[in-house]
Amino acid sequence: MRDAKQSSSPLPSDGSAVVVRLFQPGDQPAFQSLNEAWICRYFALEPKDYEVLGDPEASILQQGGQILLAIADSVPVGCCALIPHGPARFEIGKMAVREDLQGRGIGRKLMDSAIELARSLGANRLYLETNHSLDAALRLYESVGFVHLQGEEHKHSEYSRSDMQMELIL
Repeated sequence: MRDAKQSSSPLPSDGSAVVVRLFQPGDQPAFQSLNEAWICRYFALEPKDYEVLGDPEASILQQGGQILLAIADSVPVGCCALIPHGPARFEIGKMAVREDLQGRGIGRKLMDSAIELARSLGANRLYLETNHSLDAALRLYESVGFVHLQGEEHKHSEYSRSDMQMELIL
């Protein structure tokens, strides 16, 4: 018997069957479950996670941010948020790809779409927080031009799991 999370028709290895779209009403459960899955796999949910994942409309969208979802066969398989952090600056946050579909270009497609959307919103900088143990994520971020912040550039994080911060000048 197949795992219920797996699609009945496998995606191409390059993620070409995936479409990225903006968050729509009814997407909150998928946004929450995609993020809870990766966070609980590597870390633990924190108070800020509960706030953002429980009500992304109030914590992201109503603050001027955006959420993107990657859709395959009408099912959300990944997500990424642009969280406003001052004029012309967004944080890339709550980025997740379903575990059984990782390595197929979905994260790249989400990241490229998030960068393009941020530019269209007038952003000149993107910021993100991550953890040194997330090798695949770090490779993705570096491959699109994010650089590590050091010393005084490093800001306080609301997440205990965050031990690295990166920035992309657009």
